[in-house]
Amino acid sequence: MEDRIIKTEYSEVMQKNFIDYAMSVIVARALPDVRDGLKPVQRRTLYDMSELGLRYDRPYRKSARIVGDTMGKYHPHGDSSIYDCLVVMAQDFKKMLPLVDGHGNFGNIEGDGAAAMRYTEARLSKITQEFFLADLDKDVVDFQPNFDETEREPSVLPVKIPHFLVNGSEGIAVGMATSTPSHNLAEVIDAEIALMKNPDITTEQLMKYIKGPDFPTGGIVMNADDLEQIYETGSGKVRIRGKVTTETEKNGHIRLVITEIPYTMIGAGIGKFLEDIASLAENKLTGDIIDISNQSSKEGIRIVVELKKDTDVENFTNLLYKKTKLEDSFGVNMLAIDRGRPEVMGLKRVLEASVEFQFETSTRKYKTLLEKEQEKKEVQEGLIKACNVIDLVIEILRGSRDRAMAKNCLINGVTEGIRFKTRESAAMASQLLFTERQADAILEMRLYKLIGLELEALLKEHETTVANIYRYEDILTDRNSMSLVIQQELLTIKKEYGVPRRTVIDNLAEAVYVAKPVEEIEVGFVMDRFGYAKTIDAATLDKNREALESDFRFYFPCKNTGKIVLFTDTGQVYTFRTQELPQGKLRDKGIPVDNVSNFDSAKERIVLAASQSDLNLYRMVFVTKFANCKIVDGGEFDVSKRTVAATKLLDGDEVVDVTILHEQQTIILRTENGFFLRFLVSEIPEKKKGAVGVRGMKLGAGDAVRDVYYLTEGEEKSVEENGIGIPLSSLKIAGRDGKGSRVIKK
Repeated sequence: MEDRIIKTEYSEVMQKNFIDYAMSVIVARALPDVRDGLKPVQRRTLYDMSELGLRYDRPYRKSARIVGDTMGKYHPHGDSSIYDCLVVMAQDFKKMLPLVDGHGNFGNIEGDGAAAMRYTEARLSKITQEFFLADLDKDVVDFQPNFDETEREPSVLPVKIPHFLVNGSEGIAVGMATSTPSHNLAEVIDAEIALMKNPDITTEQLMKYIKGPDFPTGGIVMNADDLEQIYETGSGKVRIRGKVTTETEKNGHIRLVITEIPYTMIGAGIGKFLEDIASLAENKLTGDIIDISNQSSKEGIRIVVELKKDTDVENFTNLLYKKTKLEDSFGVNMLAIDRGRPEVMGLKRVLEASVEFQFETSTRKYKTLLEKEQEKKEVQEGLIKACNVIDLVIEILRGSRDRAMAKNCLINGVTEGIRFKTRESAAMASQLLFTERQADAILEMRLYKLIGLELEALLKEHETTVANIYRYEDILTDRNSMSLVIQQELLTIKKEYGVPRRTVIDNLAEAVYVAKPVEEIEVGFVMDRFGYAKTIDAATLDKNREALESDFRFYFPCKNTGKIVLFTDTGQVYTFRTQELPQGKLRDKGIPVDNVSNFDSAKERIVLAASQSDLNLYRMVFVTKFANCKIVDGGEFDVSKRTVAATKLLDGDEVVDVTILHEQQTIILRTENGFFLRFLVSEIPEKKKGAVGVRGMKLGAGDAVRDVYYLTEGEEKSVEENGIGIPLSSLKIAGRDGKGSRVIKK
């Protein structure tokens, strides 16, 4: 057969294939079905556990066995995704209703992961067994082939509650994501029953039952007024706070105790929260903290912040709300698969989908039960009829050559070949006309069934069967009857598994933190040649000028409430608050400025450190390696950002010197090849910080500016070049952009 080349538009092929891929991820992996609230991996894992017989009242089985069986039969993806799914379904701090009963280390709320699957064990929880998987044998849902068509799996589980709301869901698909908060089981059931009683109920009326989200970690929802809009549209933001209490110790110190955290903080967020509290003290945003400890255990969360006696507790708590994840937002996007399509649904639509599903599964269930009861009734009536003519039945059986002859007689009244005692018996036998099912039951009937008590039991059983048929027919023909049955089942679930609400719903004002006014004092900034900085007492700075000159690269007076500015050779300027530096003695080491700023000592070099308040008063001169010069108003660097560009550099260029202008009159540029050029500072034009500048000196091939010096009137300063001392004041004042003069070697 010859190959055929099919020509098509590339963009059309890409579009079609991408859409197919996206829908595959959306429907088959990332999003839950609104009917059972489960993603495919969750559904397959639970079904496989059911197939393995891992009931809640049976021994646990190794998680590795569950994962392997699920992967081999139903979910042909990585084992880690299946095990992660199994772990999450067993974690009561992530799920309001754990679907799996885990045995072993299944992780904790502080972010520690579960043990490897070869160590942990699991089985189904009781509610999963009874209300998620119980009716699969009654043809309540459709089954579909698995990935290799060797097994069959349910397309959806016959879940009897609005599980999508109860446990919530989180997942990222292609171009869309679902994020649904969990809710209280009892409230959700009450709302579903209310909807069944009144299909025209509004979202506002439903919220009389469902007050709002109910997170496993408790906490406080602080924007209750926004919930109606969120539930109406299916999207929005829920603001959540942790729960804080106070305790007073005998020494008068105050303990701030956090007993509940926002749901978004579970996992690594707790460690980050503790780090954030510590950074408040390190960055001197508060001086009230004495100690921080995490005393959480299996009994619950307990994070203790010990405070000083005179602490304004309310103000400090507001600081935690503003600066840490103790107050956070949960983005709601109630996206799920509904009728095969992804859709963002409001509260009422989710409950309607659940009610529709309950009626659908109940209809299929009771149809199956009705068929079974009708078959049972048929058999029972045949047995009762046979018992009434048992002598004739026995005569037929004894007179037949084989089973087929006897069965043909019982069903069709054919008596040929059967030996009867009398003609009357043969005539009666021809009129029996049992059904095939009845005939099979009669032929398989044991003799003990002829005992009187057994006959009575058969009659009572027949009465029960008839009553069941009447009941099932009533349920199937009367929607109200079916509704009552579903409601009764929901109330049973609520009674057995309903728990009090954990999350408080309230309207709280946004936290307002008032920073304590810091007394402004004069301090000294000092930084050594290794980039370690600190502040010292102003008096110490004045008394130790000589020591500072020899041991420190930068030192100057500043205000403790001000900012420090660092200019680097890469043309960047970094700003940080003076209070972020530790205050100590002259010989204390200090901390690297990398710790309090975005400066990276491994990639750049500090050219100038200065006080922000000084820059606002003066202008600054920039000189680069390529001899580009400019003057910039220091006020341009008074910005809120911690990192901005101080100047524009050409490729390969770097800043050699940044100097604050006071009374300097002349500038001297010194190059690597020993050229010196002295010219007036006034020749340098003033430009914006984003400008390159003008050329200050003509450089020879391969030459570059090495050092920059300044002189005031009458000032004497000397430098050494090739062993020759050069008085800078002796250099002739030339014009800007000259070649300069060179010192001859000895």
